[in-house]
Amino acid sequence: MRCITYAGENVVTTDEVAQLLVELTAELAKRGRAEAVTIPIVVEPDGDEDGPASAQLVIGLGNDVLSVPHSWTDEVPDFSEGRDRLQGYLDDIRPSTTAYEPRDSIETTDVLEDPDLDLRDFTR
Repeated sequence: MRCITYAGENVVTTDEVAQLLVELTAELAKRGRAEAVTIPIVVEPDGDEDGPASAQLVIGLGNDVLSVPHSWTDEVPDFSEGRDRLQGYLDDIRPSTTAYEPRDSIETTDVLEDPDLDLRDFTR
């Protein structure tokens, strides 16, 4: 589990959500953007909380997010839905890492070996 410090407040979430939040913050900042996101968090048991809680943060340019380890002895909650939402948003803004592969290329030998083509016609 990780403790996220934001605007002087602390919230606790899973390692995966915290990692994606930091990565997304950095990606948005690189693009000069800031966005509001909602992340799943855990709340210390006090009897008043029913179900999962969430925190809304503005992340990106001008917004600092700190993620540090947090001691946790209870079962790690399933925040896969929140994780997947952050991952999808990160995938949408992060540039593709797929290498460019040209489709079909023209064989230059086909042009150069054309007996009807006189390259002198193309010189100054």
